[in-house]
Amino acid sequence: MIKLPRLIYGTSSLGNLYEALDIETKHEIVKACVQNAKEIPVFDCAGKYGAGLALETLGTSLKKLGLTNEKVLISNKLGWYRIPLAKGEQPSFEKDVWKDIRHDAVQRISYQGILECFYQGNELLNGFIPQMVSVHDPDEYLAAADGIKEEEQRFKKILQAYEALNELKAKGEVHSVGIGAKNWRIIQRISPLIKLDWVMIANSLTVHHHPKELVDFIIELSNKGVTVINSAVFNGGFLVGSNYYNYCYVNRESEGGQKLHQWRTFFFEICKRHQLQPAVVCVQFGLQLPGINSIALNTSKPHHVERNRAMIDQRVDMCVWNELKDAGLIAYSI
Repeated sequence: MIKLPRLIYGTSSLGNLYEALDIETKHEIVKACVQNAKEIPVFDCAGKYGAGLALETLGTSLKKLGLTNEKVLISNKLGWYRIPLAKGEQPSFEKDVWKDIRHDAVQRISYQGILECFYQGNELLNGFIPQMVSVHDPDEYLAAADGIKEEEQRFKKILQAYEALNELKAKGEVHSVGIGAKNWRIIQRISPLIKLDWVMIANSLTVHHHPKELVDFIIELSNKGVTVINSAVFNGGFLVGSNYYNYCYVNRESEGGQKLHQWRTFFFEICKRHQLQPAVVCVQFGLQLPGINSIALNTSKPHHVERNRAMIDQRVDMCVWNELKDAGLIAYSI
């Protein structure tokens, strides 16, 4: 099992997730991450984040801080390749989520495609080489298939991409191979076929959504020596006050939107009663579940990095979990 710190720094804000940040703010975010890291700082990045903008920004900031490749650990989730953005057009992926970006990105998941993503990512990182690599969003790639036959073809390409990543590992160009996906069922499907060193669960294991089957699967992975990282524990920010749930805008007038807002209202009331920030409860729930090794947190505000560090060490009393359970907001106490 690879050893990672409890806190991993997400970098989607460096790619202008939801808002366009100025370059100095982004640099201060990276600087704060490095300064607050108790161990070697670990950054989770991807070519999808702002169509490579996050990779560019991270590499530039790390170089500005005088760091070398040996002083930082970078995970690059591969599968999205930067291409030019047509004049006057919006990016073709996750529209209205990434703000003021100057490129587009397309999925390239295959043996050759994943290598192209890897080497392009290294260039964007300004010479830094990611030690952790994975196939990013294989769930979305499969979901976009037009029928069963194409879905089978795409699944074969995913396995071929892992052949390429394992060759990089065998040659010593990277030290570990993993997977990141929002639909954990895809991880469950792939994991018996590929030797995975680590798994990143996104949007799937939160205080709002935590199916028992997923909890059992994570315990199974951990027992096999797979390092498990939990991420997006705020469900895209909604659990701490944003208008997006898993990167989709929540219409308060819709039936689903009403249910989400009602859940959040009750959740906030219980947190307030116990003088706890909702973010702390989200982080501790996502971190304390059995089998979880680390949690990835992202921020768009430099001064929140230290707060995120503190949330890792803050404890939530059992009475809070019991009250959330009794209110029907969580399935079980931890």
